[in-house]
Amino acid sequence: MTGIPASLRLPRKPAGTAALGLGKTRRLDRWWVAPGVQATVFTVCATYLFISGILLTPLFGTPYEHGGYLSPLFSPLIAPDWLPTWFSPGIFILWVPLGFRATCYYYRKAYYRFYFADPPGCAVGEPTVHRRYRMEAALPFILQNFHRFFLYLAFIPLFFLWVDAVSSLRVGDQWRIGLGVFVLGFNALLLSGYSLSCHSLRHLIGGRLDCFSCVVAGGPRQKTWSLVSRLNEHHMGFAWWSLFAVCFADFYVRMCSMGVFHDPVMTITR
Repeated sequence: MTGIPASLRLPRKPAGTAALGLGKTRRLDRWWVAPGVQATVFTVCATYLFISGILLTPLFGTPYEHGGYLSPLFSPLIAPDWLPTWFSPGIFILWVPLGFRATCYYYRKAYYRFYFADPPGCAVGEPTVHRRYRMEAALPFILQNFHRFFLYLAFIPLFFLWVDAVSSLRVGDQWRIGLGVFVLGFNALLLSGYSLSCHSLRHLIGGRLDCFSCVVAGGPRQKTWSLVSRLNEHHMGFAWWSLFAVCFADFYVRMCSMGVFHDPVMTITR
């Protein structure tokens, strides 16, 4: 091995059958439409979440809770009295779902395509600078290997999102059924689907096993694995719809707090 030049010893990406050069392909369909739309939607949502979760309250003092509704970007709420006004409480929380989504297997495929053109599409040529594989073998992309740990952490804020949704049913001595209750509950439901359909969770439950009957509680474990596998088939859908739900839930609470929206509600006094 010592006689082989270092450049030849480095791992290379498979050559494949795509034409060489960015965007070169024999495909006749509009292959660029899907990654183009995904890039636009993802960028808009990511920008909105960054502004709302990090900048909006410190810069403009916009409330993130209203009438028992708490924005999911701040749940669980960690806002001690000593926290300076220029520091958003969302910073304590957002790094967990951000790390979970950034390292997600589906999102990797998506943003590798529309941000890094690696590749821009199936059987579509990529930039010549990608000839040598580096994406997850060096910083910062080697951090993708922490995905399963972000999965474990993601269940913590997810638990509190369900607590917030259930707690929003009661304000003071009144029970209520309001649109905000459904917004928060639907957001928690979609985020649960996104987390429970995760590839890493499926692997953790049974992906490493060759024989369910050879392990303790193999039957229940196989049934759980089968359920997660069925959810995993819709992981892409959960990824996008849960992203929209988070954005809308935060937007709804913000609008209610500023008096732009009036939450339609039915109260029951007991």
